[in-house]
Amino acid sequence: MNIAILSNGNINYSTLRLKEEAERRGHQVKIVKYKNCYVSIDEKKPKVMYQGEELGNFDVIIPRISSNMTKYGTAVVRQLETAHPRAYFMNRSIAIMRARDKLRSTQLLAKAGVSIPKTVFSRNSTDIDVLLDEIGGTPAIIKLARGTHGNGVVLAETKKAAKSVLQAFYLTNSDGTNVLLQEFIKESAGTDIRVFVVGSQVVASMQRKSLDDDFRSNLHKGGEGAAIKLTPAEKKMAVKAAKAMGLVVAGVDLMRSARGPLVLEVNASPGFGIEKVTRRNVARKIIDYMERNARRRPRRDRIGA
Repeated sequence: MNIAILSNGNINYSTLRLKEEAERRGHQVKIVKYKNCYVSIDEKKPKVMYQGEELGNFDVIIPRISSNMTKYGTAVVRQLETAHPRAYFMNRSIAIMRARDKLRSTQLLAKAGVSIPKTVFSRNSTDIDVLLDEIGGTPAIIKLARGTHGNGVVLAETKKAAKSVLQAFYLTNSDGTNVLLQEFIKESAGTDIRVFVVGSQVVASMQRKSLDDDFRSNLHKGGEGAAIKLTPAEKKMAVKAAKAMGLVVAGVDLMRSARGPLVLEVNASPGFGIEKVTRRNVARKIIDYMERNARRRPRRDRIGA
């Protein structure tokens, strides 16, 4: 099959792993730097141009859209969906957009019956006492709705700190991005679990532990990772969370709490660092899934915006 990987470049580890596994199976792979694409919007012949030429017909398109290029990257994916309706997209543009909006994704997870930490949002920082009571008081997690990879996430240990952080976020937040307050799960002790989901299968999982002076456990923030065995309930919840977003490939972050596993976030372009930690061939699992499903009729998204 003819495959396009939309990526920031060919030195990205995750991109290289996908290319390596696909070529090993005899597929043709083209790495497309989506930030160098431009879109021609036309009702008769919509197209995406790259390096002076129209992107040809691909059987499969694998988007690897970075968080800081979400709007532009998903616009390119959306145009490719229009120009090449018969192509198989591992993740569609609308699903990526859902996952990148913490407020929307939290609402969808709750609607699907996925357990999440208690969450509230408001544009009025004067209601801080009421908001904190809703999530069980301080300490509390404060998140920008469009932050990713641990950025835009603050731990407020007192009401005064929470109010100061909220006011600062609102004052500097000119684009209207929502701010969420979320309960702090004390029993997690600075650990969470990254679950890599492909289709309806959990293909790898690792536990991440934060540095002593940081509550965020992201590996690129200095956190440590180790392979971990999930319970059946955790596997089921991770798959359910990915489906709630409409994602085929997803990194689901969950946390063990006194009331069971809670889903924190669903990542639409999860990194492949989990391969190094778990020794699982995640890239091969993605190509396996692609080969089984790419010839089928493109699926319709039934979740809505």
